[in-house]
Order: sequence, then structure tokens, then C-alpha cells
Amino acid sequence: MSTLVLLTLTGLGLGALYFLIASGLSLIFGLMDVLNFAHGALVTAGAYAAWRLTGHLPFAVAIAAAIATGAALAALIETVLIRPLYSRPKDQILVTVGLGLALPALVQGIWGADARQLRAPRQLAGTVSVLGAKVPTDRFVLIAAAIVVLAALKLFLSRTRYGLVVRAGVEDRAMVTALGIDVRKAFTLVFAIGGALAGLAGALGGVYFGSVSPDQGTSLLVFGFVVVVIGGMGRTDGVALAAAAVGLIQQFTNYYAASGLGDFAAVAILAVVLLARGNRDGARRLIRRAA
Repeated sequence: MSTLVLLTLTGLGLGALYFLIASGLSLIFGLMDVLNFAHGALVTAGAYAAWRLTGHLPFAVAIAAAIATGAALAALIETVLIRPLYSRPKDQILVTVGLGLALPALVQGIWGADARQLRAPRQLAGTVSVLGAKVPTDRFVLIAAAIVVLAALKLFLSRTRYGLVVRAGVEDRAMVTALGIDVRKAFTLVFAIGGALAGLAGALGGVYFGSVSPDQGTSLLVFGFVVVVIGGMGRTDGVALAAAAVGLIQQFTNYYAASGLGDFAAVAILAVVLLARGNRDGARRLIRRAA
């Protein structure tokens, strides 16, 4: 029983980390139709910002610095590089892929390729006993952070002025601009929120793994995309459920099958989902033709 509880809560903690990464990807693509392949680099930037301050300042300050770093870099990327390319999606992909390679290389050039230990504060370094299982405290922190982010995103999209402006601007940018609303600021805000979530994921991911490395964000980005595709682009609830499912499947597969097969299982689920959607869409087209 204790093993089952430990695997479940650890899997949910990993899923929460995936959600923090995937939510920013889903938000930017769902609202702005931009595939940000530099998102993993923002995760790395947030991780290193937290690592540099951990041990020197309170951990809450390190987390805040990671969030601010991700938000600032994302806003800069949107303003300087993405804004001129909104009508050129292929160029957007090339630019963000280039950034996704260049920024980790810059980090590696400054701090080296070796992983750096991130020492969590004592409050997060211990364990919590749950039904006989000793669960690391940071798993609960990740789960709580994911729940807060999920609620905040839903409120932002449905209840705030900027959320409504962005959604309207995506549908008809010219009309919204004609009403005297500066859509560009709203788009920059969305990018900044996505970057802030990436920075938060980087800092908490460093706590989860106990270290940070230049390629950590890129590795996590792969699973972020897996979660977004399974959950659905722009569907926050679907992304949250997909993240939890992927985290749980990875943990249980690694434990009961073989270490490393969890990654294969996640990709296999993605393939099954894509095939199922393809068959469903094909069936719909046949029904429409028959009608």
C-alpha cells in the first residue's frame, strides 16, 4: 500500500511539473497560435536564476526571481522577435527553435555543462508520512502550485479584461484595434505569463530533481509538448488531466516494468491519441460526405 501511495503522489508531482510547463505552451498557442519552441530555454533560465539565489536569499525570493526572469525574457522575445512575424508562422518556428538552442548553449558557456546541485530549504527537503509512505514534501508543493496556476489561468481567460481582449484579438485583431484597444500589450502579457510559468517550472523542477543543468528545460519541453497534444491545444483542463496521466504512467511504468520505459510509454500514449483522433476525424468526414 505504501508503495502505491508513494508512486501515485510522486507521479502527480511529476505531472504537476509537466502541467506548469505545458500550461504556458498551451496558453500561447491556444490564444496566439504561436508554437514557442524556446519555452524550454525559459525553463532553464528560471532554473538557473533560482539556483544562483538559493542559499543566499530566502527560497521564496529565488522562486520570484525565476518567475521574473522567465516573464522578462518571454516579453522581450515577443516584442523583438515574434511581433514582426505574426503573419509568418514558419519564420516563428525557425526563430524560436534557434532561441531554444542558443539560450541553453549560452548558459552552458557561462556555468558549464555539468549539473549544479540546487539545495532546497529545510521545509522542502523533508518528507510527509501518508498511509505509511514517506513522500517528499516538494511533491506536495508542486501539486499545490499546479492547482493554483490552473485556477488562476481559468480566471484570467474568463473573468479578466485582458483575457477577453486577447481572445477577441485572435479572432479579429483589426476590429479590436478599431475600438481603441492596444492588442499588442495584451499579446505581450500572454507571452510574459507563459514565460513566468516556465520560470516557475524551472525553479520547482530544480527542487524536484535536486539539480539544474543547461539541457534540463529542453528535455522537459518534450514532455510538455506531449501533454499539450494529448490534452488539446488551448484546453487548460485537458492539459491538466493529460499532465497527471503522463506523470502517473511514467512513474508506474518505470517501477513495475523497467527504468526508462516510462518515457517510451508516454510517447506510445501520444501515438495512440493521435491515431485515434485521425480515425475519428476520418469517420466524421465520411459521415459528412454520406449526408
